Amino acid sequence: MNFAAQLFYSSYLSERLERLYSPRPAIKDCEDNDPFWQREELRLGPSQPGGRYKGSVVANGIVGRRPTLIEPERLKDFGEEDLLNGDVKVYETRVVGGPEIVLMDPPKTRRLSEFRIVARPPIQYLRFEDISAAAFRIQSGIQKTPCTYSRLSKQYGMEIYLKKEQLHYTGSVKERGVLYLLTSLTQEQQRKGVIVASDCNFSMAVAHHAVELKIPVFVIMPSCCSSPRLRIYRDYGAMVISYGSTSHDSMNHARHLAKENGYLYLEEDESAAYLAGLGTVGMEIYEQVSKLDAVVVPAAGQYGLLAGTAAAIKHLNSRILVIGIEPEGFPLLLQSLKTDGPIKEMHSNPNKKLYGDLMQRSLGINTFQLAKKLVDKVISVSEEDALVAMLRFQEFERSTVDTEGAMGLAAILAGQLPELRGKKVAVVVSSANMELELVRQCVDRALVLDERVSKFSVQLGEWPGDMAKLLDILSREDVRLLDVCHRRHSDRSDLFKAKVECVVETRDKTQSAQLRKTLNERYPYLCWLDR
Repeated sequence: MNFAAQLFYSSYLSERLERLYSPRPAIKDCEDNDPFWQREELRLGPSQPGGRYKGSVVANGIVGRRPTLIEPERLKDFGEEDLLNGDVKVYETRVVGGPEIVLMDPPKTRRLSEFRIVARPPIQYLRFEDISAAAFRIQSGIQKTPCTYSRLSKQYGMEIYLKKEQLHYTGSVKERGVLYLLTSLTQEQQRKGVIVASDCNFSMAVAHHAVELKIPVFVIMPSCCSSPRLRIYRDYGAMVISYGSTSHDSMNHARHLAKENGYLYLEEDESAAYLAGLGTVGMEIYEQVSKLDAVVVPAAGQYGLLAGTAAAIKHLNSRILVIGIEPEGFPLLLQSLKTDGPIKEMHSNPNKKLYGDLMQRSLGINTFQLAKKLVDKVISVSEEDALVAMLRFQEFERSTVDTEGAMGLAAILAGQLPELRGKKVAVVVSSANMELELVRQCVDRALVLDERVSKFSVQLGEWPGDMAKLLDILSREDVRLLDVCHRRHSDRSDLFKAKVECVVETRDKTQSAQLRKTLNERYPYLCWLDR
């Protein structure tokens, strides 16, 4: 507020107080009938005796001021006073109240169409927390299998580490999922017992760990099951019942017994507990091998091993490649990825002796979604490559595995993963359950596929020493004679001739090629036979 305004306000206030606290003065006659607003008392300006000030100008307080109409001592009730040469300095007094309450505007009415609906993220079927819980739960009942450097690394130009899951008590990685599945059952279910059917790695794992957990377990087997396999289940402590001629008969009977007696029928599926237990393989691999570039996983356990391992690896390090391997005769996951949906039935005819544990498998929707999201590549391997991989395990790793366990290494031996050269790769060896007679047959077949066992026939004369000369050539070439058959012919065209068939084994393909060259030069009519 400027000085002129303060002065006017002071005059006005003085007049009002004078009217309130002083007797009202008599109104004197105004000269020339001056109106009220031209009264002497209301004029601003210096006081002059006997004079009247009309239209006095006030400029920044330079012009003299009119004396106040109220005594200065009466201003003490309204504020601080300061008398300087008859002037009154009045300080402005303000009344400060409480904070002003501001009412908010009413909410604006919005149409339903204006709201943006944000969808909640879907609940993950298999979380890393579930896998961690499974690892903690099964650590007392499952050994931590080694992941060792392979002697085949230099031969194939990459650092290969073998996760040897075949070293479990039942010879299969499925023990991990089965143990966590059994420990997740309620006490009532554990008291009543469980029942399984068919001869597979899953049933063997259930039989072993159910007995260890003191859970009654029943195993229904078809009559075609071999005696050594039945003895294995009985040695675990399970109650074995032979029923039916096929696995379907034993499964139906197992379901019937479960319904009548309250048993829990267990079969290999995509339950969250089973997948979480299998996923602990990925956690161990990440701990055991530093700076890992890729993990090669066979499609075992209803593809639960592949899905669970991928879930663990991708959570720990998303840059690590996860590659799934499945048999060429049953590429269920590959075909499902092409059709963007799990295939229920697939018309194929794989070798039942080699892939019997994979014949009755199926691909669930949850496992398929996990594999589609987390697996970087899926390839298929032939039966021949799997057999040669089994042979490599016996020669270089001094261990026996089955075709399912050898599929991961088979993909590397067949040259289907050239992008992994010079990198650090972990290969999961899932199982090693195969009967001895079948193992022998697989090894013999693998030697032929690896061109290390050859068979040829040649005609020799009946003169003394002809057979000895042939054997001398084989001896000088340092080959092993596995079988020989000497046959006489009575035909006139083959008079005085004998047909000799030999089966020989060489160290490698180089020696086999050298042997063929030497025999072809010495015997022009020699014929090489396929086994």
